[in-house]
Amino acid sequence: MSDLIAKTAIDRRLAGIVGPVIEGLGFELVRIRLMGGNTKTLQIMADRPDGGIDVEDCAVISTAVSAALDVEDPIEDAYNLEVSSPGIDRPLTRLKDFDVWEGYEARIETSEQIDGRKRFKGILRGTEGDEALIEIEAGGEQVVIGLNFDLLADAKLILTDELIAEMLRQRKEAGTIDEAAFDEIETDTDTDQEPSEED
Repeated sequence: MSDLIAKTAIDRRLAGIVGPVIEGLGFELVRIRLMGGNTKTLQIMADRPDGGIDVEDCAVISTAVSAALDVEDPIEDAYNLEVSSPGIDRPLTRLKDFDVWEGYEARIETSEQIDGRKRFKGILRGTEGDEALIEIEAGGEQVVIGLNFDLLADAKLILTDELIAEMLRQRKEAGTIDEAAFDEIETDTDTDQEPSEED
């Protein structure tokens, strides 16, 4: 069974190089994507196994990953490296993520049609074998369906008040939230500039 951490052949090759580096630092690789454009961008999402990654952690990962990629040199052209946390509405890239986030709302997309549709939105209900379970509305009632993990193209949590509250609770528990920092952020936003029409 593959996972959604890396979709394309180059992404899988890059995951094989950077995954062990990230794990060696005590983090998990959540997702990796090499995006096209004038200058390519290598996007890496990482997290701690128990959640909660900060800017300093991203910098440490970026330095280590850059060194590993310089040695292996898998990307021919120039590229930018972006290392970030998965965010609150995080992507679900491994089967175990569907168990971890059971009870929360998610949006799932499949690579081929299942019962005439590719998009499913509902409450995660864990896993059964190699299927992700999701409770959706069908014909005016709530039903739980199983989607084969290998058929998933994309899956992510939906930003809800419950999810925000849970993430804040986890980060507070892990000691990654300094509540005083929020006070500083609020005072820093008091600028004299008027918002423009475009904002």
